[in-house]
Amino acid sequence: MKKVITYGTYDLFHVGHIRLLKRLKALGDYLIVVISTDDFNQIKGKKSFFSYEERKEIVESCKYVDMVIPENRWEQKRMDIINHKVDILGMGDDWAGHFDDLKDICEVIYLKRTENISTTKIKNKLSIITPQRLQELEKSVHNVFDIVKTISEANK
Repeated sequence: MKKVITYGTYDLFHVGHIRLLKRLKALGDYLIVVISTDDFNQIKGKKSFFSYEERKEIVESCKYVDMVIPENRWEQKRMDIINHKVDILGMGDDWAGHFDDLKDICEVIYLKRTENISTTKIKNKLSIITPQRLQELEKSVHNVFDIVKTISEANK
């Protein structure tokens, strides 16, 4: 059995994640996904929208995934690969070269990312929705309703 392993945060699960996991699963028979815990994300200076447990549940529901385990520190990759008898470490190409030191124990593959989608891009788009922006939008909607009402009454 050929085992593949990958690492990530997997917050705001999207089509880019699905496509990556599908391609990783196609490389072998068994896919292990290692998800950064909330504590590890804090060390990395990241904040996830969903908790580790929620992200784990979401990823476990993906038909391409056979096992999900937690990532608690950068240095655990080597031991994960050895302990789980992994043949391939697969990562997005934004990590190209970062894990080449593991080529002595497994094949390391960097896969092209899905264009025009990332959790960071989604978070950036959502960040424009502030309480002040919502109030402005609400005021605009009320203004449109007032204009429509005035036009409608004038046409009676």
